[in-house]
Amino acid sequence: MTTAAMRADIVVRGARLIDGSGGPSQSGDLAVVDERIAAMGDLRGWQASLEIDGRGRVLAPGFIDSHTHDDRALLSAPLMKPKVSQGVTTVVVGNCGLSVAPLRGKPPNLAEFGVFGEGDDHWFADFGDYIRALKNDPAAVNAACLVGHSTLRASTMESLDRPANEREIAAMRAELGRALEAGAMGLSTCMADDAARAAPTAEIEAIGEVLAAHRAFYCTHLRNEANDVIEALEEAIVIGQSCHAPVQVAHHKCAGLQNFGRSRETLALLEKARLKQDIAIDAYPYAAASTVLHPDYIHDATRTIVAWSGAVPAAAGRDLAELAAEWDCSLDEASDRLQPASAIYFMMDEADVRRILSDPHTMIGSDGLQHDPHPHPRLWGAFARVLGHYARDVGLFTLEEAVRRMTGLPASRFGFVDRGHLRPGAFADLVLFDPDRILDKSTFEKPVQPCAGVDLVAVNGQIVFRDGTHTGTRPGRVLTGAAAT
Repeated sequence: MTTAAMRADIVVRGARLIDGSGGPSQSGDLAVVDERIAAMGDLRGWQASLEIDGRGRVLAPGFIDSHTHDDRALLSAPLMKPKVSQGVTTVVVGNCGLSVAPLRGKPPNLAEFGVFGEGDDHWFADFGDYIRALKNDPAAVNAACLVGHSTLRASTMESLDRPANEREIAAMRAELGRALEAGAMGLSTCMADDAARAAPTAEIEAIGEVLAAHRAFYCTHLRNEANDVIEALEEAIVIGQSCHAPVQVAHHKCAGLQNFGRSRETLALLEKARLKQDIAIDAYPYAAASTVLHPDYIHDATRTIVAWSGAVPAAAGRDLAELAAEWDCSLDEASDRLQPASAIYFMMDEADVRRILSDPHTMIGSDGLQHDPHPHPRLWGAFARVLGHYARDVGLFTLEEAVRRMTGLPASRFGFVDRGHLRPGAFADLVLFDPDRILDKSTFEKPVQPCAGVDLVAVNGQIVFRDGTHTGTRPGRVLTGAAAT
């Protein structure tokens, strides 16, 4: 090897290398040249512009957040501090049927369309325009984008409280095709929300006909995650079969006291379905959910915290029951008074959370909302919680397996070429962390707190976070789908 070939931009020395495959870790060095990993192992002959002491630390591929609503934040808060501070280098946006494109006209007056915050300036009529905006004004992290079925409905239909007709389905199918050609990774749905509750299975199947030709996938927030969770899973399986597309079940859970323990049934059903088709799940490591403030969820939860309220901004962070008591009204009446709003619901069983996280097909997704004044703690802490609490402290799985769920597994699932693994030639998306100190610090009472134990994060070979401070660098890329690639 020549002296010139042994020069690097960055060399991390003496780290515990966890490569993202789930296999055993190894001690060694790693060199970065430009945007890629150049070499790994014993690199004593290498010199670098920046040398980093990795002794006592883990060096892993940057984490992939499999389920986010960061569509707007990528442009309005491009430093992406809640994500890079816990080692996330790639986010998947456009989930739960909601994407910021393609939407012609104003969004409907429905609570779910407030997921990206207030105002109408963050919507794009053309999906290609959104992709171009991300490329022209990059964020600190990479982004992969889905097309939201509810957004397609809002752009195409005058009334959302009915099934789409043949003309509207054809228009949505054509719009989805254009988005996939522009770089979208797939279609997302949420038939639990008002915008798409009236959509029958056949509507999704007809729109999704174009997925197979573009090698795209189908990601769904199930129609029901509570009493009818089995029927909702069966619907998702059927849609995947009909569309000849891989299925991603979003933030899998069994919600409501009466459904505690039912993850045994759901995981068994998913395992059976995998004998015939490609189906995976993502989950967040908490026993509380968060979405729009809705009566259906209030009465399935033991406690509800208001995350934000357009009508009563001061209610953010307050317990809904306390507000109802102050106002001398019912929970439903208090909910109506707060609208539009979102909330945190304590509605899941810890045993179910652990069982779902333990499934080898489960990826990690934060599902946090960056615009919420009082967000769910998963926004700032999901990945550190998996590593610190569930892997190290609880022993739910090994650290190597925890890293695989956040790196190699989603990279393979989403088709991210040369990402999600430590190997020469792969993009240098990296996180260096202390395995003894890594831990989520965000809580339900004080959710806006960076995690502990992350020393350094690099995206495409450039350091974006080091020693608790964002560098201001924004080297993120748009990771486009198979058709655009």
